[in-house]
Amino acid sequence: MSKNVVTFSDDQAEAFDAVSSVLKRVGVDLDDGFIAPLEEGHSNVRAVIGKAGSGKTLLLAELYKALDEAGVDIVSGDYEGKKRADRRTLAILAPTNKAASVLRNRGVPATTIHRILYTPVYDPDYERIAEWLAGEADRPEMEGLGPDALDRAYAFYQLNKSIPGALAAAGLRGSDFITGWKRREDPLDIGFVDESSMLDKKQFEDLQEIFPTLVLFGDPAQLAPVNQAGSMVFEQLPKPDIHILSRIHRQENDSPILDLAHALADPALSYDDFERMVEDASKRDDRVVYATRVESDLMARSPALVWRNATRIRLIQAFRNVYGAPADELMAGEPLICDGIELPAKHRKKRLDLEARGLIKGAQVVYLGPGRKPGFSRLHVMGAQDPNISAASIVKIEFPGEEEPFIPFAARMGAAFLHGAAVTIHKAQGSQWENVQVFAPDIFAAARAGRMEAGIPLWKRLTYVAITRAEKRLFWVTRARLAKPENALSVADLKAIEAAPLSLQMQDDDTLI
Repeated sequence: MSKNVVTFSDDQAEAFDAVSSVLKRVGVDLDDGFIAPLEEGHSNVRAVIGKAGSGKTLLLAELYKALDEAGVDIVSGDYEGKKRADRRTLAILAPTNKAASVLRNRGVPATTIHRILYTPVYDPDYERIAEWLAGEADRPEMEGLGPDALDRAYAFYQLNKSIPGALAAAGLRGSDFITGWKRREDPLDIGFVDESSMLDKKQFEDLQEIFPTLVLFGDPAQLAPVNQAGSMVFEQLPKPDIHILSRIHRQENDSPILDLAHALADPALSYDDFERMVEDASKRDDRVVYATRVESDLMARSPALVWRNATRIRLIQAFRNVYGAPADELMAGEPLICDGIELPAKHRKKRLDLEARGLIKGAQVVYLGPGRKPGFSRLHVMGAQDPNISAASIVKIEFPGEEEPFIPFAARMGAAFLHGAAVTIHKAQGSQWENVQVFAPDIFAAARAGRMEAGIPLWKRLTYVAITRAEKRLFWVTRARLAKPENALSVADLKAIEAAPLSLQMQDDDTLI
């Protein structure tokens, strides 16, 4: 503990020491900075849980720093380094691109669970540069990549321990040095999983197969996966293996949003009482807005959060109408949500390519414009490290009262998308945006329905998840009205660049992806 410059609260210190003890038993001593080779046969799962503001992310970051200082290699979805008999590794994971990017913005080299389940196949030249940057080989001499480019890569890596970022500084992109993907066959070592309330049973089992030591970080007040009847995977662990952070840490600029989130823990609090609290907070602090309409400008980058699918569809249609979007095509700047990859089994490799670039189910995407071939789209994947891609797309626009969506354009097969101007609170879990609009009439409907989840009123769980998605400003929208936009849709903020399409040749020579 003496190596940490931060001051932990008692519950954080207890959790840090508990995880340190587990690591010591498997050969990683954080106190002495000593690591021993991995021994097979160990299986450890621990959970660190707490509500928003309890310090989970700080604790995860400090454990990462301590492991890094002890000499444990950091494994990402982009680089693993050479296998050695004495090598110990750590991978820091999140269920979504957005959740991983939140950690990366705080200096924690996180990747998605999907990227760790599948391993990249590297170009040999990339391996030489990566090994040099990681201190495993001498500086290479490379045709087509001069000394200045290598210097830029080295300087970047000293500040940001990201191999792909360093190569980007040298003028390379992921498509230059990753030639393919394959399902991971060899296990890893230590895994930290953030936003673990989103894990379903199958994902948890997959992670346990890969990581003999697994630490889950999660919020028990969030919503459980829809297929698990209100249960989260860490709740199934023995009580001694669950470490609870109960203290809420106050910061220099105390957040009125967190105050509202924690007020929901009061069992006597009614919906009407809570809405009055929101209105009162809005009078004291401009970080809370008691709004009478949805702001369409904000929906272009941060979706309005709703409970009911019918509300989501109506808001999306209102968004498209107010921007004058034609029914038969998309406008550049429209937000989308990836609804999965529609490819036959024989094209499994291409599916892995798309998913590795961030097009996993639930990924947030902005449409940049049509691609060079019919059915292709240029896309910006929010939160991805190499965000701009071109891929065959199947775009579905839903209409109120219609069972089947309208498809303005589509490739024969590829990545499927729904519109993303509004999303359900369940799908928003794991993401954060600077500005979040919560559609309060839906929360009121949940309160009137009187539904419970794991002994807690559903409206409180929905509200807690929705308002804690806001990083800086919360809009509590009380009326079913949409404001006209002040600005036209644009992609200038995304710094869109031309992206080379991912190609897959069929027997009839039709290019699908």
